[in-house]
Amino acid sequence: MEHDHDPEAIRRRLSVRPEQSYLRDWVYGGIDGAVTTFAVVAGVVGAGLSARTVLILGAANLLADGFSMAASNYSGTKTERDDKDRLRAVEERHIDLVPEGELEEIREIFRTKGFEGDILESAVQVITADRSRWVDTMLAEEYGLPATLRSPVKAAASTFLAFLICGFVPLLPFVLGLPAPVALATGSTAAVFFAIGSVKSLWSLSAWWRSGLETLAIGMAAAALAFAAGAAVESFTA
Repeated sequence: MEHDHDPEAIRRRLSVRPEQSYLRDWVYGGIDGAVTTFAVVAGVVGAGLSARTVLILGAANLLADGFSMAASNYSGTKTERDDKDRLRAVEERHIDLVPEGELEEIREIFRTKGFEGDILESAVQVITADRSRWVDTMLAEEYGLPATLRSPVKAAASTFLAFLICGFVPLLPFVLGLPAPVALATGSTAAVFFAIGSVKSLWSLSAWWRSGLETLAIGMAAAALAFAAGAAVESFTA
């Protein structure tokens, strides 16, 4: 991302905390939604069951698995925030009980960054003059925590919506009653996998086609396993 580097622009940009990205949650939900729903389709078709069964099981998967993923993402993201609050309380308590020890920790942190002598002591004084800045520095340097964390609600909503949108694609040919629904579901799902990977490349250094093919291979491998499992069950129960 390009931006201006004049002093005022830098000051203005750095005065605002960066926005949190929920790309990971969208990609995670989209891939899993397409994979699991198409896996249901492939498994049911492999078992020789009807299109009505595909729709029933596919819809159940969309809602139940999508909600489960969103709930899990919410809990996991909230745990990260809870852990940061816990560590903040720990550092607050340490500053109250052993302030000299915490000062020495700040001093050592900046010494390892190359600060020495009066410059080092000035840095320590500036950091520890503000209690909030002191604690934030300890959280970042001692525990490696980011300045801001993602919202659990936004993370969960991103995962759920992506799951529903991408997961509905394999069911669409069956919902519309189109001819050759299995072939259409396979093709459209493959397109979704490739599209997710291609879009994901915008936030990486990978070529769009390479990222698309990688995601396509992962998704279709999962579908192939599901189809094989459904065919195996059908052969054993026939």
